[in-house]
Amino acid sequence: MAVTLAYFLRFDFQVLPEYFVAFPYVVLLHAALTPIVFYSMKMYHSVLQYASIGELKNILRATVVAGLIFALIHQMIHLEFEWFKVPRTILLLSWVLTVLGVGGSRLAWRIFRDSVMRSEPNHPRVLIVGAGSAGALIARELKTSPYSTLNPVAFIDDDRKKRGLAILGLPVVGGREAIQYAVEKYGVQKILIAIPSAQETEIAAILDICKRTTCQIKTLPRVSDIAAGKVSVNMIREVSVEDLLGREAVQVDLEGVASYVAGQVVLVTGAGGSIGSELCRQISKFAPQQLLLLGHGENSIYEIELELRGKFPALPLATIIADIQDRKRLNAVFDAYRPSVVFHAAAHKHVPLMERNPQEAIKNNVLGTKNVAECAHEYGASRFVMISSDKAVNPTSVMGVSKRVAEMIIQGLDRISETQFVAVRFGNVLGSRGSVIPIFKRQIQAGGPVTVTHPDMVRYFMTIPEASQLVIQAGALAEGGEIFILDMGEPVNIADLARDLIRLSGFRPDEDIEIVYTGIRPGEKLFEEILTNEEGTEETKHNRIFVGRPLDFSWEELQFMIKRLAGAAFAPDVESKAEEIKALFKAIVPTYLWQPKDEAVVLAMQEIQASLAEAAAHRE
Repeated sequence: MAVTLAYFLRFDFQVLPEYFVAFPYVVLLHAALTPIVFYSMKMYHSVLQYASIGELKNILRATVVAGLIFALIHQMIHLEFEWFKVPRTILLLSWVLTVLGVGGSRLAWRIFRDSVMRSEPNHPRVLIVGAGSAGALIARELKTSPYSTLNPVAFIDDDRKKRGLAILGLPVVGGREAIQYAVEKYGVQKILIAIPSAQETEIAAILDICKRTTCQIKTLPRVSDIAAGKVSVNMIREVSVEDLLGREAVQVDLEGVASYVAGQVVLVTGAGGSIGSELCRQISKFAPQQLLLLGHGENSIYEIELELRGKFPALPLATIIADIQDRKRLNAVFDAYRPSVVFHAAAHKHVPLMERNPQEAIKNNVLGTKNVAECAHEYGASRFVMISSDKAVNPTSVMGVSKRVAEMIIQGLDRISETQFVAVRFGNVLGSRGSVIPIFKRQIQAGGPVTVTHPDMVRYFMTIPEASQLVIQAGALAEGGEIFILDMGEPVNIADLARDLIRLSGFRPDEDIEIVYTGIRPGEKLFEEILTNEEGTEETKHNRIFVGRPLDFSWEELQFMIKRLAGAAFAPDVESKAEEIKALFKAIVPTYLWQPKDEAVVLAMQEIQASLAEAAAHRE
């Protein structure tokens, strides 16, 4: 077709006889040669729906090669047969028309496919925040992919140079301040944040604006999670609460961590829990000699074992089903494996449950910690890192005061041991078992109501990877006896968090989903603290980790009181000893905000104080 049209154009539709004699041979030669060249240069291997500038380059290359080969063959034939004459303009016109024909047909298919076949007026209308490379790529994918169920209608971008322009036929409406305007003007139902290279704080600021609309909000993964240039519809994910917090990525001192983890036998207690399992994932990256996964629940240990064996097949793992309350079992474990680094994450953490079962807080959080810590001391571990809680500061709950006693145990052991004992204190962990986020999500899925204890309740939050990385980093800073406090950012109002989750789910708080206030539960307080007044705080080499000064207390008195706690926890009439247990805790931790309910408990407290005085006099 290109050759025929070239002849007609060259001779104004009246081909001279002296040139017409070669015409049929030229057509046949072109018809045979061009497909062979195109096939050899893989022109038929491309998918038309993804035709692009790269495809045009391939067309130019292939047609130039075909034209040069034809010119060479023509010259050889003309030397043998003088009647075989083809004007040079025919060669040039044939090449131009071939490029236009092949390239134009593919472009026409793209236009037809994008404008007609992909016309889906019922698909949700999407506003894309970010008109950079990722935004343009995802817009193209949404417009062309057969798997796309979204219809992009406009861009938002803070770059003033792009405002008023169109990208892939979609207008750039304005900066982030124009999000609400664009939502109303274009009838937007979903907002897609396509700025994978943005800082977490910037994403949080954009989300704060998006929350004022009624749109569902989605986002792309961070740039570290995206292979260069490979953005697809499948990468679009829901906005998470972690995005709302606007946390900056934790900078880990790889050399410092590797210096005490790499090549060592590392034990993680509570390895099947939220923090314990993430600690295992992070530690595995530093190639320990062996990683010991110790936990009480077989299913959770089995799951983390399967995951780690898949991700780190060369890592020696040992799975140990054991209860930290069983001292003989722990002795056997430490004797067999001789861990040099211990991360103690096993604990009871649910405040209301521990209020109703204080004896279990003693058994697990106090005596269990004592068992693991003493084994670390006796079997020569070099470092012991305990996971503590901000609820241990001026505690109002049994759970909080039991963690404070656990902190005192490891600080006391640090005085007499060559093992470096430290605790790391932080707040609530997003997405952990029993945390408020999964509960809110289940309530929203059920249609509400979402239950919040108090409108003024605030909490510190961290993500699971963030907390685990900082725990490991704190271990590298340990000198012995410290309580490290992690920078958890600003406290978050729980009611506001519930409203954000409702909006992220595509509903309107207090209209589609009701929020009900249930009242503060026993042991809870409106806000958490991270330091007691006496501890103070000092900076460390890491900008997200601080250290509190160790408090002075009598190690002998603490040991005496722990025996009293154990006696109460294992007493036959333990179910009636809840108040007595709290009185014992109050004697150990004077900042425990608890008051006795009756005169019998007051008398018990006086007896405890007398016992302490007698024990002190006996030591003297």
